[in-house]
Amino acid sequence: MKLHILHETVYRYTSPLTYTIQQLRLSPRRESHQHILSWQLNTPGQRHEFTDAFGNTCHTLTITGTHDEVRIVASGTVETRPLNQGRIDDPDGLSPMVYTVPTGLTEPTRGVVQFAERNLPHKVSSADLLDLAEAIRGAVAYQSGATEVSSTATDALELGQGVCQDHAHLFLACCHARRIPARYVSGYIDPGGSTHAESHAWVDVWVDDTDYSGWSSIDVTHACHESESYCRLAVGRDYNSAAPVRGVRRGGGLESLSVSVKVELA
Repeated sequence: MKLHILHETVYRYTSPLTYTIQQLRLSPRRESHQHILSWQLNTPGQRHEFTDAFGNTCHTLTITGTHDEVRIVASGTVETRPLNQGRIDDPDGLSPMVYTVPTGLTEPTRGVVQFAERNLPHKVSSADLLDLAEAIRGAVAYQSGATEVSSTATDALELGQGVCQDHAHLFLACCHARRIPARYVSGYIDPGGSTHAESHAWVDVWVDDTDYSGWSSIDVTHACHESESYCRLAVGRDYNSAAPVRGVRRGGGLESLSVSVKVELA
């Protein structure tokens, strides 16, 4: 499958800025099941490319001088292939135990631990992980705008509403409660007939099945395995370490943000 992706992020400010620095994770990961046919980043300022600790292609964007807008456009075409039960065969050089460490967004608080005890057995199979995704879908209804990027897994569970990011964080928190390696994935999805956003978040979970030991990728929001309809941008411990765009600025007054993502079959 070939996916054509256009992702535009625009920050606007009520007064001029003198300095902006952003960390961009807007380049698809180079993995055996997805091949980058073309990809471009268009930004103002200067970019420095590097690979972060999780193997993601990143850019540090710096803009100096007076400006009142920052426009970041990522676009290109990625060819993907089907996965067997979401299995990601690529070695990443890190021990999976790196992904058993909770973060502020994925802390397994008492409420999360109790939820995990009800929905995730100690001896876990791949089927159990999909059952956990279904339980999270039932406990946290998809509702755009219900949470913020700073909302935790516990916040979403208590509110009973959230988006794909919250579903992923709650899934990770449950896995942390069981000491199961699991990591956050940011990327894109061809939505087909779904009303969900084309910018998406899901999880990779370490599984030890009789015929496979490694990462299995699960879309918690849809309670299914990753397929050829997905394009992976970055992995990390949570949203903060895999976010497409993060940064700080000097000046600018009030900020408004506009994000547009389109994913189409090429």
